[in-house]
Amino acid sequence: MAMAHDNLNDLLTWLEAERARGQVTYNEKQECWQVLGHPEVSRVLSDPATFSSDLSALQPQQEDFKLFQRGNFVGMDAPQHRKLRTLVSQAFTPKVVAGLAPRITELTEQLLDGVRDGGRFDLIDELAYPLPVIVIADLLGVPTSDQAMFRTWADTLLSRQVDPEQSVIRVNEEALDTIAPTMREMNSYFLDYIRSRRARPGEDLTSKLVQAEVDGERLEDEEIVGFVGLLLLAGHITTTATLGNSVVCFDEQPEVVAELRTDGAALPAAIEEVLRLRTPFPRLARITKSEVEIGGAVIPAGQVVIPWLTAANRDERVFAEPNRFDMHRKPNPHLTFGHGVHFCLGAPLARLEAKIALQILLDRYKDISIADDVPVEYRSPWTMVGVNKLPLEVRAA
Repeated sequence: MAMAHDNLNDLLTWLEAERARGQVTYNEKQECWQVLGHPEVSRVLSDPATFSSDLSALQPQQEDFKLFQRGNFVGMDAPQHRKLRTLVSQAFTPKVVAGLAPRITELTEQLLDGVRDGGRFDLIDELAYPLPVIVIADLLGVPTSDQAMFRTWADTLLSRQVDPEQSVIRVNEEALDTIAPTMREMNSYFLDYIRSRRARPGEDLTSKLVQAEVDGERLEDEEIVGFVGLLLLAGHITTTATLGNSVVCFDEQPEVVAELRTDGAALPAAIEEVLRLRTPFPRLARITKSEVEIGGAVIPAGQVVIPWLTAANRDERVFAEPNRFDMHRKPNPHLTFGHGVHFCLGAPLARLEAKIALQILLDRYKDISIADDVPVEYRSPWTMVGVNKLPLEVRAA
């Protein structure tokens, strides 16, 4: 049986078939509610009192998962979420992020200078993965020499095969055997690192977390594990996906590249359209705390709700010709980075990294094309819309 994660077009076809039943529908096979429309998804994400982010009831009751979850503020509700998010929010303010621009520029140039075959390279291996992971590792203070291990962890956690015919609860249970060893390895690595920073604090973000106080109390080492792990993984994977997705979109739209080469100021708008059309994280998850009516449906309490960012970003009620790449789309209120109290902390950093790296690529190479003799390796769009391998052929400017 062909499953909806085979490619992005298959997933989009599946989502539109679901949407034909309504913007909010119950999927009996998955045993959850699908929320597809833009205003409906916006409402779910902006109402944490009704739609809880605490998914611990769905998580495998296993020690490695429990340990990581203690500091995973993405999976928390107020007031705990607010307290922990406040601790790191200062590290990702627009002003602080803007100060990273020289370092991001320097790294991009160094990585491209280091490409062995100057006319041909894999974008993900040579730039899209190492650039953001080095930036976030520098912020956290973790050794960038371990980046190959970080990539293995991310690939393991984000390469789960998902069958749309199967219950989302059962999928989580079956993921235990494949993910638990990786979670254990991550937890052990971060716990050792956190303890070393408590003994010898530096100027990095991990040292600040170790010394921070919440309501007059220091965080325990075990509370910081999921914190640092989440920041490391989420802090690079969205930029990696966005850089790859941008080049894929531009390869399909040569007129866009031509315009960007004459009007560099248009690049941020083009990136926003990439984020809308190829949303890196296609869906989120919530649990209803009480019965709620939304989109013409009544959802009982205690139900799993899946807000589909990919579907919301292609809602024709909000986006004219939603399947067309339009870098001049105004406004472009995509929900790629979420909405409400859980809006992605790293959004300013991801946008800056993408802007700087893509501008340098355009400046450095007069021709950029996807190689036609080696296949592009796409991720399963059910879990992440992006590419693992993107072989490019380039010509220096």
